[in-house]
Amino acid sequence: MLLNKWLNSVADVGREMLSRKDGSRSSKTLEDYCADLMSNKGEALGTALANEVALSYQATDDDAKLRFFHHLLEQYSPNPDAVIEFANAYRDEPNYETYVALSEAIEAPRQKLFKRMNMATKGTEIIVALRRDFLRLVKHHPELKPIDFDLLHLLKSWFNRGFLTLAEIDWNTPAVILEKLIEYEAVHFMSGWDDLKKRLGPNRRCYAFFHASLPNEPLIFVEVALVNGLANSIHPLIDPDPVSTTVEKPLDTAIFYSISNCQSGLAGISFGNFLIKQVVMELKKELPELSQFATLSPIPTFRRWLSNELETKNSPYLTHNIRSVLSLLNEAGWSTSQEHCTLLRPVLTKLCAQYLVNAKKSGKPYDPVTRFHLGNGARIERLNWMGDKSTKGLEQSAGLLVNYFYAIDEVEKNHEAFVNKDTIVHSKEISKMLQNN
Repeated sequence: MLLNKWLNSVADVGREMLSRKDGSRSSKTLEDYCADLMSNKGEALGTALANEVALSYQATDDDAKLRFFHHLLEQYSPNPDAVIEFANAYRDEPNYETYVALSEAIEAPRQKLFKRMNMATKGTEIIVALRRDFLRLVKHHPELKPIDFDLLHLLKSWFNRGFLTLAEIDWNTPAVILEKLIEYEAVHFMSGWDDLKKRLGPNRRCYAFFHASLPNEPLIFVEVALVNGLANSIHPLIDPDPVSTTVEKPLDTAIFYSISNCQSGLAGISFGNFLIKQVVMELKKELPELSQFATLSPIPTFRRWLSNELETKNSPYLTHNIRSVLSLLNEAGWSTSQEHCTLLRPVLTKLCAQYLVNAKKSGKPYDPVTRFHLGNGARIERLNWMGDKSTKGLEQSAGLLVNYFYAIDEVEKNHEAFVNKDTIVHSKEISKMLQNN
């Protein structure tokens, strides 16, 4: 409270100073305020100018944002001549002074601008929003990519794991945060409060990471179901039968069935690996009887990969007979036909096992969810036929879901094997699927 009062007092003084200095703000542009912010050294006036930069940025449309990003590239990039001069000086005499001079020359002035923008009342929130806009616009303007190096560098330091707090979300959590869970759910759609209440009901848990600068904005959250044995279908987890919540068998397994990143402006900053590991520790502390930790995960790019293979004449995965069976996927209602499913099941499950273990993109698993969980030290455990019969599930993976298993005493070994040797750790069941018929 005292800190907030002090910050508000500084902002008030700064606004008075800025009002006396500039009078009307109507003639000032976003670029003008940025120049003023960079040239000012005072804390009060600097805070006021940072707020003006934030307000000006929020008022811009996409065209003005694009002009601003080009301005950052043209006016706030390192001076190439200075970089070369100080690099030569450091090469000739590598000491503290030449090292510092080279480091300062290399750092783009826009990093200093972003740091000063962070002085605004909601500075961090504005910069996260700025990067969200940037990532959307840079797709069509790749020349702006150097700006993202600076943005990502700063955000990675600001959103370091040491600055994050883990919180359990339940039905008593403030509504403003609960609403964000509905909005940000990226894996299994929630239509509203009724769906959310089921996700937070008996034998369910939800955890999220928060940052002090964004107190009402979850950065990432994970939904967990406490069950007996590995889950093989998503429907009972997200829409449980009220009777089934009273389980006669002991709950021995925690299933992570949905992990959603909430802030697109923080793309490229990994929170999920820390989240899962810390949630495992929290659950073990609360429920020591839990002996298994696994996911029930989507396979979001399986059908896309399969389509690419079907278009490849000499695909190593597809024989003539397999192609013939896969043609059934083009028929409406194939997933409800017992005859079609009997033919498709062995073909699709084997192809999916090959996809998860052997399909590569830039040397890493083709599937992004596989990359994430193997990077965390999990192993590919089991494929589940018709684990997700939703329209989305059928479109992205022909209804297949996969369990990634987190064996606590093997996580670090699996992680090291994946990172250092690209080893795809998988179960004996998956190995059998990979064997030739």
